[in-house]
Amino acid sequence: MTKKNVYTICLLWTLGLCIGFTLPVLAGQAPKEIAGIALGSRVDSYPHITESNFMKEVLVKNWHGFRKGTISYGVCEYKGEILKINMKYEDKSEGFYKTLLKKYRHKFGPADSWNGDSFGIVHIWKWRFTDEQENRVSLSLQFNKKNVNETVGNVVKLSYPDKMNNERICFNQMFGNDEQLQKDQQTTDWSFLIPR
Repeated sequence: MTKKNVYTICLLWTLGLCIGFTLPVLAGQAPKEIAGIALGSRVDSYPHITESNFMKEVLVKNWHGFRKGTISYGVCEYKGEILKINMKYEDKSEGFYKTLLKKYRHKFGPADSWNGDSFGIVHIWKWRFTDEQENRVSLSLQFNKKNVNETVGNVVKLSYPDKMNNERICFNQMFGNDEQLQKDQQTTDWSFLIPR
């Protein structure tokens, strides 16, 4: 056998191995379940799954000068009540931020605190208020030049911090008291750990 024939056989064998490993699994063998949760099933068929967070969120887009916004509302003590609003202004420029800041200061007075960074990349001014029902209200105006961990551009955040904290406590109590359920959810075997 010549070197060329050996080389060709080795190449074909290697190619066959590669193709064999990349062929799709037969349709009937496709995994659809992991941890006892199946693709395509209804989420409400798993009563042991709790809410993902103490508040739910909905999005708004292209809303009166804002490109996008997140509205967060309670699921427990303040069920359905909006507790936090984050809105991203359409105009992302620093010039617009400076105009906004002047208008905020004119309307609300000087900010109560500065939470931005010392490098001038993220600017965050915060105001704190108490409304007519004695609820604490937090307002912040943020500008981000280029920090990829934050929303780039201009953002306003408005929230009820005490109500959010109460909502978190209510949520934890609502889903954290069933000790047997927690033990059942922690018990596992290979049927839960490997997709099937």
